[in-house]
Amino acid sequence: MSPFPFRLVATDLDGTLLRPDGSVSQRTRDALIAATEAGSAHIVVTGRAVPWTRQILEDLDYQGLAVCGQGAQVYHAGERRLLTSLTLDRQLAGLALSKLEAEVGPLALAAGRDGLDGDVLVGPGYQVHDGPLPYVPYRDPAEVWAAPLNKLYIQHPELDDDTLTAVARETVGGLVDVVMAGPGVVELLPLGLSKATGLSLAARRLGVKAGDTIAFGDMPNDIPMFAWARHGVAMANAHDELKAVAHEVTASNDADGIAVVLEQLLAG
Repeated sequence: MSPFPFRLVATDLDGTLLRPDGSVSQRTRDALIAATEAGSAHIVVTGRAVPWTRQILEDLDYQGLAVCGQGAQVYHAGERRLLTSLTLDRQLAGLALSKLEAEVGPLALAAGRDGLDGDVLVGPGYQVHDGPLPYVPYRDPAEVWAAPLNKLYIQHPELDDDTLTAVARETVGGLVDVVMAGPGVVELLPLGLSKATGLSLAARRLGVKAGDTIAFGDMPNDIPMFAWARHGVAMANAHDELKAVAHEVTASNDADGIAVVLEQLLAG
């Protein structure tokens, strides 16, 4: 049997590691355990902030580092503490939002507060697509800006996700970064932030390099992670933009796509 060729397995959560019902299959769990036993480390790299990630990590008995909030947070699951946390400049974010609304009209807004227990505030008209994840409705826009943020979520009543992302990048791309992280999830982030920046910080702590890393994902926000890692694997259900830059495409998240690749690598 050939040695496992990667020292780090980086996996997105939604649409990748998680099945549509939010669970992780036993086959995928077993494949990740086998990769770990073969000398690799598994690291979760997700757009979810820590409060929306912890329950999944606990279910996996995950004790290592996790990159959360699109790279803004490096979280030590075993110690339950934040190692790094980058916040969104609220003045720049407010300016970006004003410029964007001047271009496309009113937006529905949600905001993720920073910290281990940071709430997600959801404003009028914003449609939450992530199932039972906790959030706090707000009516007064001043609440959004009252505490440090890691991101803003935007939706438009008419523009689809791809169009809204493209217009936002063209209009305010010099003030904030704009990513599409899932259906109905377009985010405004600190300029220069990506999953790759967070993953590189975590990998450095683990003593692992980009050339040691295989990454799995499904959405355009995973593109920087694929550019950083030695090998990027898109799920069959992935967005076309990610498939276009992937080294390979595996089965869907509902068909154990991560396990399919890891089992092949483990078999040599």
